[in-house]
Amino acid sequence: MRIDNWICYVVGFVFITSGMMKLLAPDMVNFLNLEIPYPRTTAFFVALTEIGCGSLIIARLYVKKAAIPLIVIMAGAIYLTKLPILFEQGLLVFAFQARLDVVAMILLLILCLQPREKHI
Repeated sequence: MRIDNWICYVVGFVFITSGMMKLLAPDMVNFLNLEIPYPRTTAFFVALTEIGCGSLIIARLYVKKAAIPLIVIMAGAIYLTKLPILFEQGLLVFAFQARLDVVAMILLLILCLQPREKHI
């Protein structure tokens, strides 16, 4: 099995799981403390986007197009939840807290920037 298939499965799993948690256990994923308008509605649409795009990536359909909204979500998550840690608690704590977000972002960028396959 090719490595890009594994990347698709891992990325899809992460985002489908994250989206399901936002829908099924909203208390565990706290959008209320983030200073964004309509946090519950935002969490709902983020969850639907994560589930939908994660499913497309697992199915290997529109992978590059599905990765773009997830990159935007990850950039927003890092900006809203991890950068305050950097400024308040320092680089080491930030690096520890942001490690999974950074890995997800790198994997999404790999999926988005990989060259197109040629079918024979």
